[in-house]
Amino acid sequence: MFYRMTVAGLERDLPICPVSDTLSIAGFVIFGDQELTVACARELLKKAPEYDYIITAEAKGIPLGHEMARQTGAKKYFLARKAPKLYMTGVFEASVRSITTAREQKLYLDTADAELMKGKRILIVDDVISTGESLKALEVLVEKAGGIIAGRMAILAEGDAQDREDLIYLEKLPLFNPDGTVKVFD
Repeated sequence: MFYRMTVAGLERDLPICPVSDTLSIAGFVIFGDQELTVACARELLKKAPEYDYIITAEAKGIPLGHEMARQTGAKKYFLARKAPKLYMTGVFEASVRSITTAREQKLYLDTADAELMKGKRILIVDDVISTGESLKALEVLVEKAGGIIAGRMAILAEGDAQDREDLIYLEKLPLFNPDGTVKVFD
């Protein structure tokens, strides 16, 4: 089962993936789809508020954050990691539980990156926002670093995220019943 949609002027078939006995989602993955990544970054940048740096979460936001930085000529963007790395000068963390993850995860930010964020306008970007949990964890990291949240952007808004007034996105992505039909909420 697939859900066909147009994103940034490009048509894609997204596989319908079960999350539970009553809920399925359309799998949107920009990894390996350079054409889609470039187009989505371009369209998001047209809508972006003024910012100094971009931050995204590991892993699916990486190509988007990288491409947005490349298109604007930015020399640096930030990445919240799923695990601390030996090269990090120190870390702080925020907890997250997303719709596509079976358990609670933590996101980590390098304290050297945090120093660069202090007092700067930080644009949070991700591929899909659904429950907003990953977004919330990124917000916590930016605030702990002393950064100012300039905006929140995603390629797709899924479920309740479509109603958020603080989120800029390109397209709405519905939720699905297990049979692949679009879920209707009362």
